[in-house]
Amino acid sequence: MNTDALPEPAADARNTNPAAMSSTRPLYWSIRRELWENRSIYVAPLVAAAAFLFAFLISSFRLPAKMRAALSLASLHQQTIVEQPYNFAAFLLMGTTFIVAVFYCLDALHGERRDRSILFWKSLPVSDRTTVISKAIIPIVVLPLISFAVTVVMQWIMLLLSTAVLTASGVGAATLWTHLPLFKMSLILLYHLVVVHGLYFAPIFCWLLLVSAWARRAPFLWAGLPLLVIGGFEKIVFNTSLFFHALGSRMSGGGGDFPTPDTSVTIHPLTHFASFDFLISPGMWFGLAVAAAFLAVAIRLRRNREPI
Repeated sequence: MNTDALPEPAADARNTNPAAMSSTRPLYWSIRRELWENRSIYVAPLVAAAAFLFAFLISSFRLPAKMRAALSLASLHQQTIVEQPYNFAAFLLMGTTFIVAVFYCLDALHGERRDRSILFWKSLPVSDRTTVISKAIIPIVVLPLISFAVTVVMQWIMLLLSTAVLTASGVGAATLWTHLPLFKMSLILLYHLVVVHGLYFAPIFCWLLLVSAWARRAPFLWAGLPLLVIGGFEKIVFNTSLFFHALGSRMSGGGGDFPTPDTSVTIHPLTHFASFDFLISPGMWFGLAVAAAFLAVAIRLRRNREPI
């Protein structure tokens, strides 16, 4: 009998051995699972971008008159006028993805207990640590990158649309292209989204995940009530508002902890965040340590909690 055609069991077993798989593969598929189950992660930014582009298309009929008026102003004021709708588009997408991140975190672990799907997911060979970390990656990494990609595409569509309108009206698009540093704006936006909306907001998102793993009902209420109690207790006992100040600074992206740029110079609104000092600030690293602690508690809660 010819034995050359027989399979090699040892080799096949080695190829299918779970221990030989990459340790990151369960995490990768867990992240993909979150994207499959929560389409709002990418649908909401796309809907917001489409709505803004429709509004921008309508307002573009006033663009030639606006550019004619800008030509009589100084160069710095021209740049401010030209950049304004593009900055507003970026802030709109950032606000949209932040809202999506908040609601996603509050439902991420609570929802699987509510619909009892946690029993199915726990039957799979995926650890609670991998599951919770994959859910934390969505608001900290995935949503900022989605916001950046959608914003850049939207801004380029705005630029091409504005160019066509200005060229057709006879005004010309030279001023638009000269005073719109779109590439530089995109780099600043990417830094801001990754560092501020991702890393700096990490303790906020991890706190919401912890509440989602703990609360039996009304996670939105339980996410805010302890913060109000702590701030109120501090105010009554010590007559200070350090906790509310720290919370407000975190929610605002730490903007209050850094000097405001000179308004006499035209500068991108996010430039004061795009600095190495912000990245290595104590508030950044303290927040990351708190986020790690919140994640550790959320992992333990997910391990011990039962379906609602």
